[in-house]
Amino acid sequence: MKNPSPRALAWYAGGAVAVLAVVVQEVLSLWVRSPLWQPVLLGGIVGLGAYFLFSYILNRFIYRKIKLIYKTIHNLKVDRFTREVLGQSVGNDPINEVQQEVSEWAERNQRELESLRKAEQYRKEFLSNLSHEFKTPLFSIQGYVHTLLDGAMDDKEVSHHFLEKTAQGIERLVTLVNDLEQIARLESGEETLDLETFDIYSLTRDVFEEIEYKANTKQIRFSVKKGCDRPFYVVADKERIRQVLVNLLDNSIKYGRENGNTIVSYYDMGDNVLIEVTDDGIGIAEEHIPRLFERFYRVDKSRSREQGGTGLGLAIVKHIIEAHQQTINVRSKPGVGSTFGFTLAKADER
Repeated sequence: MKNPSPRALAWYAGGAVAVLAVVVQEVLSLWVRSPLWQPVLLGGIVGLGAYFLFSYILNRFIYRKIKLIYKTIHNLKVDRFTREVLGQSVGNDPINEVQQEVSEWAERNQRELESLRKAEQYRKEFLSNLSHEFKTPLFSIQGYVHTLLDGAMDDKEVSHHFLEKTAQGIERLVTLVNDLEQIARLESGEETLDLETFDIYSLTRDVFEEIEYKANTKQIRFSVKKGCDRPFYVVADKERIRQVLVNLLDNSIKYGRENGNTIVSYYDMGDNVLIEVTDDGIGIAEEHIPRLFERFYRVDKSRSREQGGTGLGLAIVKHIIEAHQQTINVRSKPGVGSTFGFTLAKADER
């Protein structure tokens, strides 16, 4: 049974007082032989007076303050537009409503605090990783330059080798800065997409040829899944999707096994085309998958840095796909391999 509201309690209290007054006056009337209508009238007057007195006290000292507390909490919780549209009111039982509002507010604040803690942890990790990514090539460049200044310039063979290493370090820094700038533009919406209709199967073949030399270093074979070797027309920014395919295929080489396979598949999903890149490499543990597309996040930091890259490849892939209003996902099993899948809008039938 629901708890009675304070207003109902006032009615109950007034009624009880009225009944008690009637009983008392009836007993007195019998004792002094008074007419019956006198105690009834007197009891009614006393009951109404008690009700109005109790209601005044309730409203003056309890209701008003409860409503003020409720209004303050409610205004903090609900934005102005929502309040105007919904026109929410306090209701008949402000005590229960305040209790509910306070509980919801506390839960919401707890969630916000947890979100802030996660954001702060992410910020610290990001700055730490960013610092590491920049320091590694900078320290290498610094060491090569100091060695050259200390006399290595006189030896043409040594100086040429050190200058090559210095150039590689500078190139790594330039790539890192360019990748960060691209992510910033994608996040802010400044990176506009040049949409066109093209065959994703044909583009995949071009990318195979583009990075085939790198795949050959680990004897990894690229192929298209049987039955998918036909045109699949999509509407997207061709050069950005080329970048997506290059990054995903490059990852399959870095973390693939010697003499392994990387297979690309296409699936007609109605309004979209699903493209999947599957390898039979080392795979990814489940706990890493939710953070896989974060900037600089590396599953195995030492191994990842040995493989090269800026640690921004998958973050760029995610931002490019989301800029197309599409989705990307990954499924993986350690020791078995990984599959990265993303969707693109399907072009009209040709």
